[in-house]
Amino acid sequence: MQTMTIPRRFRGPPNSGNGGYVCGVLARQIAGAAEVTLRAPPPLETELDLVEVGTGLWELRQGTATIAVGRAVTLDLSRLERATYAEAVEAEKRTPVKPREHLLPMCFVCGPDRAPGDGLRLFAGPLARQHGSWAFAVPWTPDASLAAADGLVAPEFVWSALDCPTGYVSQYDPETGNFNLLPILLGRLSVRIDGRPRPGERCVVTSWKIGSEGRRLIAEAALFGEEENLLAVGRAIWIVVDRQVQLGKT
Repeated sequence: MQTMTIPRRFRGPPNSGNGGYVCGVLARQIAGAAEVTLRAPPPLETELDLVEVGTGLWELRQGTATIAVGRAVTLDLSRLERATYAEAVEAEKRTPVKPREHLLPMCFVCGPDRAPGDGLRLFAGPLARQHGSWAFAVPWTPDASLAAADGLVAPEFVWSALDCPTGYVSQYDPETGNFNLLPILLGRLSVRIDGRPRPGERCVVTSWKIGSEGRRLIAEAALFGEEENLLAVGRAIWIVVDRQVQLGKT
């Protein structure tokens, strides 16, 4: 049986792992596209078990408690939003989540209190377009510390980069242009990686909302490399929760 530990650097809420990162680590056990469902807040600095429970089916466990479940899937998106690096830079300036209003300012992926190189600092914002696609975008230049043994960005950080940008756009109302800053947590993330960027490569993440079902907000995302080549796609389901639940206090 394999084990893993989530370093505090990779937190989302104050005392639990960033959802995209945790999903990505579990998904490393699964060949091809994967879907990971989070069942409980992933604890930090705690030894967790990676358990294979079937063909292409894995669980992340703390003792007898299941933290996450991952399985192999086929992931094809019917929509794909693109943006140039320059467009993404301008979109980031329009991010609707201001630093003083951010609900999880120490989040590894989107926290404004994280130093460059320590966190990803992905502050997605709406693209200035007239054709009604209502997509968000953000530039991303991966830090050297995110490299895997092969020199490319490790898969779990590709998953991370597709995480919070979907959370941002999922709270955007394309009909009114309003943004509702809600306490949300990642419930499920599905990702297909076709390629991984190099550290230092100027990448773009786009994201777009595809619907909502009660407390569930659904959005998709894509990661593009420096040559505007598609590297990965993802689909996320976010759950609106009580603020105290988001902070891990209940």
